[in-house]
Amino acid sequence: MNELMIKEMMSSDKPRERLKIYGADNLTNRELLAIIINTGSRNESSLSLADNVLKNLKKINDLRDITYQELTKIKGIGEAKAIKILAVIELAVRMHSHSLEDDVFIHSPDDVSNLLMEKMRYYQQEHFVVLYLSTKYKVIHQETVFKGSLNTTVVHPREIFKEAVKRSAAAFICVHNHPSGDPTPSSEDIEVSKRLKMSSELIGIDFLDHIIIGNGKYISLKEMDCF
Repeated sequence: MNELMIKEMMSSDKPRERLKIYGADNLTNRELLAIIINTGSRNESSLSLADNVLKNLKKINDLRDITYQELTKIKGIGEAKAIKILAVIELAVRMHSHSLEDDVFIHSPDDVSNLLMEKMRYYQQEHFVVLYLSTKYKVIHQETVFKGSLNTTVVHPREIFKEAVKRSAAAFICVHNHPSGDPTPSSEDIEVSKRLKMSSELIGIDFLDHIIIGNGKYISLKEMDCF
């Protein structure tokens, strides 16, 4: 047994043993990530590789937004390890939110939050998402219209309604996040909502709500009577 294998057994197997004895909730972020990474590189254990990943993050939540390109630039993280980490992250996100593989019905702002909160609350830039609904308010399509700061020039009603017609949608709901974590609507948010409401009345496809997602909380512009 060579020195690297001994080193790996002493370092990497310890988190696995601790998980079996104490449960996953008693392991540190470093230990959990080391288990996902599984094996070390030529000169570093899986715990050392976990340290290499974590030192590139300000907080553990930032791991949600890490990209394949960023991971593979980290010493000791190759293609296979990067892919495994990204797959585990995506599974974790899906476990805490509905999946469009299942039938999802929207009857309240809470339903929108349950669908998108865990996906959108940590985004570092604004994402404007449209949920297209059937006559029974089942989500039939989800579209990210744009990414970036919201203003009246970038949200084009024609693009939203073009997709609504294509999907034979009876209604739609707009959702976007505030990276600051504060979901309080801006004047631009309200103006965009009023434009969409006016357009929806002309075209005959119901604009039901505009939800702004913050860090663990949301605001419904419909409930605030903003449009």
